[in-house]
Amino acid sequence: QVQLVESGGGLVQPGGSLRLSCAASGILFSIYTMGWYRQAPGKERELVAQIPSRGNTVYVDSVKGRFTISRDDAKKTLYLQMNSLKPEDTAVYYCKAVFSTATTFWGRGIQVTVSS
Repeated sequence: QVQLVESGGGLVQPGGSLRLSCAASGILFSIYTMGWYRQAPGKERELVAQIPSRGNTVYVDSVKGRFTISRDDAKKTLYLQMNSLKPEDTAVYYCKAVFSTATTFWGRGIQVTVSS
């Protein structure tokens, strides 16, 4: 059974930092392209950052220079280091694993709230 379990979310003040983790099980983690998505209330889900098994990372423009995506294949874990957080970063953050269109998996999501 495939599981992607996010952790590390919560409430943080503007300018603060959080580190999200996504622990994977049931998949050969190292061959998957992994990504973080987010969905704010009333908005569509959007890609935040993506890291392939090999190759370059991708970031949405709004988080460039503030967020860093990384992966530890030995631990089967994906990370998102979020610095200089802004209120507009408030959303539910989801972990996604993609190998093909037929092998795509999502985590349940975790809330990140940036507020004073």
